[in-house]
Amino acid sequence: MSKYKYKNILLTGAAGALGNQLRETLSTECDLLRISDRTSLEKKFKNEQVEIADLSSAESILKLTKNIDCVVHMGGQSIEGSWDNVLNSNIIGMYNLYEACRKNKIKRVIWASSVHTVGFYPRSEVVDSKVMPRPDSNYGLSKVFGESLAQYYWDKYKIETVSVRIYSCVEEPKDHRMLSTWLSYDDLRSLILACMNSSNVQHSVIFGVSKNDSLLIDNKYANHISYKPKDNAEAYRQKIEKNHGFVDAQDPLVTTHGGYFVSAGHYDDT
Repeated sequence: MSKYKYKNILLTGAAGALGNQLRETLSTECDLLRISDRTSLEKKFKNEQVEIADLSSAESILKLTKNIDCVVHMGGQSIEGSWDNVLNSNIIGMYNLYEACRKNKIKRVIWASSVHTVGFYPRSEVVDSKVMPRPDSNYGLSKVFGESLAQYYWDKYKIETVSVRIYSCVEEPKDHRMLSTWLSYDDLRSLILACMNSSNVQHSVIFGVSKNDSLLIDNKYANHISYKPKDNAEAYRQKIEKNHGFVDAQDPLVTTHGGYFVSAGHYDDT
């Protein structure tokens, strides 16, 4: 009998920036960590099992999720892109993932949603997870679909999900917007573990940000997840102001939650 809550975990998008940050942590939380991506991967930890899979293939994802207890889904289109790419990776791919979870009786999914589900909200407005979506891009629209899909599969099939609206997860904040939106790698890892270990999540939406002084979000509806961030972007303010000066309040970077995604033109026009 396994000593872990989830004996077998699947991490998708393991070759990506965030997936790569999670591999070591997740490898200590299960007997088997199955990692996947569309590109080649090398095994790093002894309990990893490497698979190549394309989210747009229902057959491939059904096989990928066999004998899995919990999915940490970091795969898919991670930035704005053409409608075809977003459709195949984040909409068809998300449907394939949940259908595979239903057929393979998977207990819980934790996945990377995005700030861009609510990107058009003004920076002056602190948002919580109950506000209406205001997507700012093809990418943001696909994440709204993903959250709706997660709610549907909880209501109808009782697959638990935590939709993690990640803001800016990088090694250190790079600009003025990230003083509010930064999620450190350490806090990302603790957030995913909190989502795994929470006893009852049903379908929960939680914002993925660190313990920044300047905050655009209110996580009050996700207190049950017991996420306790530790890092603060304020430690980088002087460096950012030295490198970039003081930002104009009308700069599209800082007028909305979505930053430059809001002011960018339609991707397929370019």
